[in-house]
Amino acid sequence: MVHISDGVLSLEVLAAGFALSGALLLFTLRGLKAEEVPRISLITAALFVASLVHFPVGPTSVHLVMNGLAGIVLGKRAFASVLVALTLQAIFFQHGGISVVGVNSLNMGVPALLAWIVFEGRRGIPSPKREIVFGAAAGALAVLGAVLLLSAELLLLGEGFGEIAVLVLAAHIPIVLIEAAVLGTMAGYLARVKPEMLTPARSGELRGA
Repeated sequence: MVHISDGVLSLEVLAAGFALSGALLLFTLRGLKAEEVPRISLITAALFVASLVHFPVGPTSVHLVMNGLAGIVLGKRAFASVLVALTLQAIFFQHGGISVVGVNSLNMGVPALLAWIVFEGRRGIPSPKREIVFGAAAGALAVLGAVLLLSAELLLLGEGFGEIAVLVLAAHIPIVLIEAAVLGTMAGYLARVKPEMLTPARSGELRGA
């Protein structure tokens, strides 16, 4: 799972996680319009439900992440969606924990924003398959980025966490491939039948509305 649990990180790191995630939340919600809320709610629900889909991998299990979906559909609003979904997961299923919501939101939310930026690369490319290709790349990057951030944090915790970091990384390789395939397919489908679902990802959004 792409979560750090309660009791693992120091109070200083937890405080920094909440401070950074709070600042990023405020920045990415600048200019939020009422008509954006239903779409954000829909994707947040999808992220929440995705955590219920588990796959056994060796001695552990992993679940879908779908932070890339948030990135390509919500643009910069993806971070808020990830934060709310993680908070609900912590409350109802004890995925991670309340004290680490800030750090876990950064682990999943920052790669979601990177996935959005990658998906923006499709603009100007005159290929009918561009949404599929860039959607797949965004899906893979979002999961891989989250796993790499988590693994790096585990390694920084010192002796005893190295093997866990390697296991987390290895266990999520299938999820990277699955979400690349799923997101590529979804992006291609949305581009054909409901292209406006992909229009929030505008290149100027990171500067604020």
